[in-house]
Amino acid sequence: MYGLYLILVLVVTGGAIAFIGDRLGTKIGKKRLSLFGLRPRHTSNIITVITGFVITALTIGIMSATSENVRTALFGMEELNANLASKQHELENLSDELILATNEYQQANEDLKKSKDEIEELKNEQTELKEESDRLKQGNEELELKNAKLISDNENLSNTNENLTLNNAKLSSDNETLTKNNSELTANNEKLQSDNQNLETHNEQLRDGIVAIREGDIIFRAGEILASGIIKGNREASEIVKDIDNLADIATTNVSRKIGSTGEDSSVWIYQPELSEAVKAISASNQDVFLRIVAAGNLMRGEPVRSNLELFKNNKIYDKDEFIIAKAYEIKDGINSEQIIRNFLHDVNQAATAKGILTDPITGSVGVMEGSQLYQLVDAISKTKGLIVLTAFARDETTTMGPLRLNIKLEHSKEG
Repeated sequence: MYGLYLILVLVVTGGAIAFIGDRLGTKIGKKRLSLFGLRPRHTSNIITVITGFVITALTIGIMSATSENVRTALFGMEELNANLASKQHELENLSDELILATNEYQQANEDLKKSKDEIEELKNEQTELKEESDRLKQGNEELELKNAKLISDNENLSNTNENLTLNNAKLSSDNETLTKNNSELTANNEKLQSDNQNLETHNEQLRDGIVAIREGDIIFRAGEILASGIIKGNREASEIVKDIDNLADIATTNVSRKIGSTGEDSSVWIYQPELSEAVKAISASNQDVFLRIVAAGNLMRGEPVRSNLELFKNNKIYDKDEFIIAKAYEIKDGINSEQIIRNFLHDVNQAATAKGILTDPITGSVGVMEGSQLYQLVDAISKTKGLIVLTAFARDETTTMGPLRLNIKLEHSKEG
C-alpha cells in the first residue's frame, strides 16, 4: 500500500512539473525570449531539458525523503551487502556449531549407553559382594562367640589386676606425698637462701650509698643539662640516631671537662628503650625538635654517667624586638636598685616561661642580659626619683630552646 501511495505521488508530481515546464516553454516560445543570446527555439529546448532534470531530481529527492528503503537502495547498498555477507558468514558458523553440537549429543548418548552397561555390571558385582558379606557375617558371629568367652576370661584377670592396681596406687600416692613435702622443703630452703643473699646485697648497697652521701663528690645534679641541640624531624631513624650520638659525644666531653683528667670513664649512658622512643617521636615530627640530655640523678664522682632525654618542639616564641613585659616601680630614698632589677628579671622569667621558653633545670632562669646594660640600669635607677617603668624586649628572635636575650628600657612614668 505504501508503494502504491509513493508511485501515485511521483506520477502526480512528475505530471505537474511537466505541465508547468510545457506551459513555461510555450510562453517563452510565444514571447520569443532568449537566454544567453540563443534563438527562442533553442531557449525553449533548454527549458524543456531543464524541466526534465528537475523532474528527475525531484523524483529522486521525494523518494529519498519519504522512503528509507529508497535511501538504502541509493546510498546504503554497499553497507547492506556487507551486513548481508556478515550475517551469511555468521549463519555458516552457526551451522558448523550445530553440526558440532549434534556430534557431541550423539557422543553423549553413546557415553550414556556405556554408563548404563557399567551400572548393570556394578549391580551384578554388588549382588556378589552381598553374598560374600553374608558369608563373612556368619563367620563374624562365630568369632563374636569366641570373643565373648575371651572377654569373660579377661574380666576375671581385670578384677585381679584392679586389686593389684589399687595397692600400687596407694603406694604411689604415699610416695608422691613424701616427694611433694620434700620439694616444698627444698623450695622454701632455696627461697630463704635467695632472700638472705638479696638482703646481704641490699645491705651492701645501703652501706655504699651512705658512704657516697657522706664522702661522695656530686659532679652533676639531677636534671642538670649535659648537652642540648636541635634535631631535624621527619627523617630516617639512622640519621636521627647519628645526631643524638653526636650530642652524646658533646655530653661526654662536658663530663670529662668537669671531672678533669682523673682517668675515670666519662661516657654518657642513654637508656636504649628511651632512645628508641625519642628517635620514633623525632622521625614522626614535622618540625625541628629541641633535645636535652640531662643527668638522670645526682652523679657522684666514679659512678656511671646515666642520663635522660627530654624532647621539646622548637617553636618560635618571640620575634626580634618583640615586647615581653612592662612593670612600674616607685623609686624612693634608700631603695635597693639591684633588688628592683632582680624582681623585674624574675617577672620577665615568669612571663617567658609561661609563653613556652624552657628554663634552666638548675637555675630556673631563661633571660640573659649583658653586664654593661645591667650596670647602666642600676646606675640610672639609683639617680632617679618617682615613678618609673621598666620594659623588656627580645633582643633577637627566640625559640623554645632560648636563651632569651633581653633589651630593657627605663622610662619615667607620665603620672610621675
